Amino acid sequence: MSTEGIIAIAASLAVLGTGVGAALGIGRATGKAVESVARQPEAAGNILKILVLGASLVEATAVYALVVALILLLVK
Repeated sequence: MSTEGIIAIAASLAVLGTGVGAALGIGRATGKAVESVARQPEAAGNILKILVLGASLVEATAVYALVVALILLLVK
């Protein structure tokens, strides 16, 4: 297998692993936020703010992995 093929596989695994991790993290956080709102409806505004902040931080890791994968693919 050529070096370019190995780089392509590494880039795809980086994006796949981080994407799956981000999806699981955001899904778990959303589920817990829904449970929290069901228990304390009056705190829904605060819970939403924290959920959006947390989800954006989790999603940032997926964007970083995408950038690294693009760098791996484009720089030779």
